[in-house]
Amino acid sequence: MTDAALRVEMPSGKDAAYENFPVGSWLLPARLRPHIAVFYAFARAIDDIADSPDLPPDEKVDRLDGFARALHGDPTPGFDKGRAMGDSLRATGTTPRHCLDLIAAFKQDAVKNRYADWDDLMGYCLLSAAPVGRYLLDLHGGSRDGYGPSDALCLALQVINHLQDCQDDYRTLDRVYLPGDWLAAEGVTVSDLDRDAATPALRRVLDRTLDATAGLMVEARRLPRGLRSRRLAMESGAIVAIADRLIRRLRRDDPLGPRVALNKAGFLGSSALGALRGLMA
Repeated sequence: MTDAALRVEMPSGKDAAYENFPVGSWLLPARLRPHIAVFYAFARAIDDIADSPDLPPDEKVDRLDGFARALHGDPTPGFDKGRAMGDSLRATGTTPRHCLDLIAAFKQDAVKNRYADWDDLMGYCLLSAAPVGRYLLDLHGGSRDGYGPSDALCLALQVINHLQDCQDDYRTLDRVYLPGDWLAAEGVTVSDLDRDAATPALRRVLDRTLDATAGLMVEARRLPRGLRSRRLAMESGAIVAIADRLIRRLRRDDPLGPRVALNKAGFLGSSALGALRGLMA
């Protein structure tokens, strides 16, 4: 990374091991993995800017706008990952729309810390999560079912991540992704996220959010059988299985304790079973 990039980016230390899904795994075509790696590096860089506790909102927005310009070849120093992403998009003939939607989502993160209801949250996730799946679909030849099942899976994964990180998001960024009307209905205040354990009322909000997420997974499970790429179907099957298992874990464990995540054996086991289902689909 160049010195200029270091000044623009705000590396969080998060990498592919932090994610709830395999990033550019061997299941995907070898010729496409370098492009997927460029996309992930781009998305990680702009997400880290939005999530930085050390930058004011206007500075975050300015830097994110710089990445948008870099996609189109702007030579301003510091935005190397944006230019690399633009080069990759042109090489693969993929639209920049998905990258621009991610930037729009993270600009929203810079200025918006609360979500009024489930629909408000889903509107954000359509910008912050769905573009990842849409990019992969476009790269692999698309789906006979359109974007719908992919969107559902990506939205579910995003909400799962919000629940895993709900306490850290509140403590570090004063950001709360739980629907405000559901919190109010149970008499929960956002300060309850700062407790050592979830109160019964907060637990009901978490379970209601998981119920809505499980509803998304009904559509998401259709994804593998509609894909034109068998390799992406296997990868998608693995991700569906991981999401289902994480939902079960979050119903059982308290996200105000240690981060609820799969251990290596659980991750690999779910991935293998889901990949097999994807292949069969």
